[in-house]
Amino acid sequence: MALDHLRLPDADALRPAFSTHKPRILILYGSLREVSYSRLLAHEARRLLERLGCEVRMFDPKGLPLPDETPPTHPKVAELRALSEWSEGQVWVSPERHGAMTGIMKAQIDWIPLSVGSVRPTQGKTLAVMEVSGGSQSFNAVNQMRVLGRWMRMITIPNQSSVAKAYQEFDADGRMKPSSFYDRVVDVCEELVKFTLLTRDASAYLTNRYSERKEDAVKLEARVSLRSI
Repeated sequence: MALDHLRLPDADALRPAFSTHKPRILILYGSLREVSYSRLLAHEARRLLERLGCEVRMFDPKGLPLPDETPPTHPKVAELRALSEWSEGQVWVSPERHGAMTGIMKAQIDWIPLSVGSVRPTQGKTLAVMEVSGGSQSFNAVNQMRVLGRWMRMITIPNQSSVAKAYQEFDADGRMKPSSFYDRVVDVCEELVKFTLLTRDASAYLTNRYSERKEDAVKLEARVSLRSI
């Protein structure tokens, strides 16, 4: 262990002054169908989050190319990446298809890079995951999205929503009917806002790692040594 790079927890860094702007939330959904229950659920989450005081933006995946099909300068890719960078928290809503999230959902996540230079666009952002299914309740898609959220170094909140037989849960106007499923969606949105407010100002400190401090010190030492030759 390199003790020079070990840091004791800093209570002041964990409790910075709270920002006063509205929490910035990005919502992604994983379907292109004309009647899309994941999109309807995404809009339901948007309404709730706005009611809870957030600034919310949604990304329409229509026209997004497959990962690596085009350069990242493609307008839809650039739009998605800009929204991800803008956000402080995200909501991912996917249908479950063949026991998994959809390819449309995965493509959006795959286009968001793990790093751009020294910046990690998703690190320290909060994440809520939801899914809809046509049959009995399942958690395959939300569990997979949790794995991806961890891989993207996001703070995935404990709560989640899985809406079974989604075709029964929305009315003719596309609004979600009162039910225990709806109550869970409210729970998730409330929890996401709380975690976002709690962590957004301390996210840089929360994600500051011993291994990276140690690695950066080694690289700096190497550069200084080269300059002295």
